[in-house]
Amino acid sequence: MVTEPVTGRFGLRRPSARYSNSRAAHPVNTLSAYVIGSGPNGLAAAIVLARAGIAVTVLEAEPAIGGGMRSAQLTLPGFIHDVCSAVHPMAIGSPVFADFPLAEHGLEWIQPPAPLAHPLDDGSAVLLHRSVEATARGLERDGPAWRRAIGPLTQRWSELTRDILGPPRLPVHPLVYARFGILAPWPASAAARLLFRTPVARALFAGLAAHSVLPLSSPLSSAIAWVLAIAAHAVGWPIPRGGAQSLANALGSYLQSLGGRIHTNAPVRSLNDVRDAPIVLFDTSPRQLLEIAGAELPARYARKLERYRFGPGVFKMDFALSGPIPWAAPEVERAATVHIGGTLEEISASENAPWQNRIDPHPFVLVAQPSLFDPTRAPAGNHTAWAYCHVPNGSTTDVSVQIESQIERFAPGFRSRILASSVKTCADLQRRNANLQGGDINGGAQTLSQFFLRPTASMYRTPLPGIYLCSASTPPGGGVHGMCGYHAARCALQDSQAPNWRK
Repeated sequence: MVTEPVTGRFGLRRPSARYSNSRAAHPVNTLSAYVIGSGPNGLAAAIVLARAGIAVTVLEAEPAIGGGMRSAQLTLPGFIHDVCSAVHPMAIGSPVFADFPLAEHGLEWIQPPAPLAHPLDDGSAVLLHRSVEATARGLERDGPAWRRAIGPLTQRWSELTRDILGPPRLPVHPLVYARFGILAPWPASAAARLLFRTPVARALFAGLAAHSVLPLSSPLSSAIAWVLAIAAHAVGWPIPRGGAQSLANALGSYLQSLGGRIHTNAPVRSLNDVRDAPIVLFDTSPRQLLEIAGAELPARYARKLERYRFGPGVFKMDFALSGPIPWAAPEVERAATVHIGGTLEEISASENAPWQNRIDPHPFVLVAQPSLFDPTRAPAGNHTAWAYCHVPNGSTTDVSVQIESQIERFAPGFRSRILASSVKTCADLQRRNANLQGGDINGGAQTLSQFFLRPTASMYRTPLPGIYLCSASTPPGGGVHGMCGYHAARCALQDSQAPNWRK
């Protein structure tokens, strides 16, 4: 078992090789900006600024750009693993990413035959298909309920995202938003029992809701489930060919084509490092904003940032395998994403445990198996797998036995195919990406008090002129969609009255 990336002749082309490691002054007489951090929101913000004519420079502390969109050899030479994000329904469904010519910069999406599989203990599995009708048929008695809830919203995905992937405001499409609003506020466990009669449909919905990283008894835990389900039907749950790094590289390449600059190995330790630009956007957690700018922030605002709450973390494993995962239900091989958790009751118990500072003995596990559809991820005949479960924030407990046991439960013989594995605790994840505070991958708990106005009521703006927050700790929150960066950049452009800010 290894815990550090392995380098060698089979490695990825180092993204940092295309970016400068030293900073130069901004051009004279040009409105300029810095973006601190190169995650999806930082890169989206930088592109929006560059398209408006701003001389923008991205400063990334790590050797490679991407934040949560990175890939590396974490196990054996030739096995490419996604460091954090792996499957990207919100990226392909993002209004701002859709406006970028990322295909021209090397991004290629791969759509598995089915977005999601949820294996069951009887050896069968339920699939979330691209088609609403196919999914409804698989849910049998609950098919009509699924069709009624999902069908109309699937057809209005582009309109829906304009309202749900932004800050609180009057909806642009009020009827669509109202229809979604009927479904979203409910606790997932209650919604599952109210809408569905069969354990199969309830289990499928519970797995979707677990992406909220909330107890399934919490208000709004249904919202994420419905968004992901609608996305599966509207745009799919694709993977980028070559790994998540391909998405980061495409964004970086497009930014550079607009004249933007990217500097890696460039940590920012104080505002003195970025004072030569009138606009600075932080693609960081509120804690990092405090560390860098705390001495100049008003005490009241600083206290609000200090009170900002982070949610459970994740314990992550990556596997180099001698063959595909041997699922008892063969149809599970049609999906890149697999939910391991059994029933609604099991998943609910698992997702409640981290909030009580516990780890359930049978955790809900999210599994990705990208090499089934992308042969670039592993040497011929071999495969990769990615898996994580939710644990208390900052937990240092090794949960590898529990994760492997859960996969083995639905795929007998899985352990015999493991060639090597990589383990990442919450601390490991934060060490490699400071935004993942305590292993929280959502930029903060998506509780009722932090779901809409995050991290404070001022959202993207701070009390310091020209200083903005554009990370997942702002609306609409976690996920690889770039919309936090888009909205923060729009605020910056509006406040600066840049000549082209309305573009």
